[in-house]
Amino acid sequence: MFVLLHSPLVGPLTWQPVARCLDARGCPVQVPSLVDVISGEGPYYGTVAERIGSSLTGPAVLVAHSGAGALLPVIAAAAPEPPRAVVFVDALLPHPGRTWFETVSAALADQVRDLAQGDQLPPWDQWFAPESITALLPDPVLREQFRAELPRVPLAYLTEPAPAVAPLPAGRCAYLRLSEAYRAEAAEAQAMGWPVAEESADHLAMLTRPEAVADALQRVLDQVGCPVS
Repeated sequence: MFVLLHSPLVGPLTWQPVARCLDARGCPVQVPSLVDVISGEGPYYGTVAERIGSSLTGPAVLVAHSGAGALLPVIAAAAPEPPRAVVFVDALLPHPGRTWFETVSAALADQVRDLAQGDQLPPWDQWFAPESITALLPDPVLREQFRAELPRVPLAYLTEPAPAVAPLPAGRCAYLRLSEAYRAEAAEAQAMGWPVAEESADHLAMLTRPEAVADALQRVLDQVGCPVS
């Protein structure tokens, strides 16, 4: 079973095209939605662990995009069996005991706080100039479908420290880098001895180049002894 986890700042549509590719290759896939969890009241990490981890019925391949990387340890810890593999796709690495704000530069932290409207942030696409999202998602229909799912994330989510739980299983973690923005995370993963694959694409390539992303997942999972097909 593949469990594809979308960033808490976006919606599950992000992974749907790749899920269809994996399904066509004979792989059972789940794409759970975190939108209602993240847009509700905290604590967030514990709720995600209960919602996703405890719902698993066997060893799964956990795949997280972007900010969902920080959620992987609590999900794996709550699962009834250790995951077969854990893949970070253009994703944050675990940061137990620290908040999101403590993992980013002071400039980015100030920028995000300035965006806040009361205790909530605007939808993720409004964090950037309109042309930035258009460049990532040139198809207007797909772009509007993507925008329709975007939650208003509470600041409280970004200020909640990630719990310290059991470390992810040694030898089962891997990293797939899609964009330049996550080069540092990929380098850190490589320094920890994880297999690292790179696909020259962009942060939302799962939506626009799903076959290429599915192929890249296969390459990196082959390196941890967990082939896609």
